[in-house]
Amino acid sequence: MCGLESPVGLKLTFDDDGVGEVRCEYVIRPQFQGYPGIAHGGIVAAILDEVVGRVALIGDPNHFMMTVRMEITYRQPVPVETPLTITGRPVRMGGRLARAVGEVRLPDGSVAVEAELTLVDVPERMRADGALDALGWKVYP
Repeated sequence: MCGLESPVGLKLTFDDDGVGEVRCEYVIRPQFQGYPGIAHGGIVAAILDEVVGRVALIGDPNHFMMTVRMEITYRQPVPVETPLTITGRPVRMGGRLARAVGEVRLPDGSVAVEAELTLVDVPERMRADGALDALGWKVYP
C-alpha cells in the first residue's frame, strides 16, 4: 500500500533514529477523507500500521514483521491537507513476537490518534520465494 512506486500508494517515507523510534512526516491527501476535511479512520490506521510496523527494521533492515493485532484510540479528528507527525516505538522486541506503539500528532503537538500493535515475524516461506522482491520492497538510503 505504501510503496513509493505504487501508483495508488500513500507514498510514505520513514526515518528512524537507529535506537528506538521511527518517524514519518505526512500530509493526508483530500481523496482519503471520510467526512469533509477529515481523514478516513481506515487510512489513519493504515498509516500507523506502516510506521509502527517499521520499528522491527531499526538496526536490521531485513527483520520483516507483520501486524497480528492492532488497537487504536482516536482522540480527535485527523484533518486532511495538514502536516502530521507519525511515530512508532518498540515496547518489547524479542523472539518472533513484538509489541510496539505509535501516535499521530497534529501541528500543535497534540495527540490525535494512538495505537498499540502486536507484530510477528513474517514467515520464512514469504521471504524465501521472492515475494518481497516481487512487491518491489527495498530500503532506500
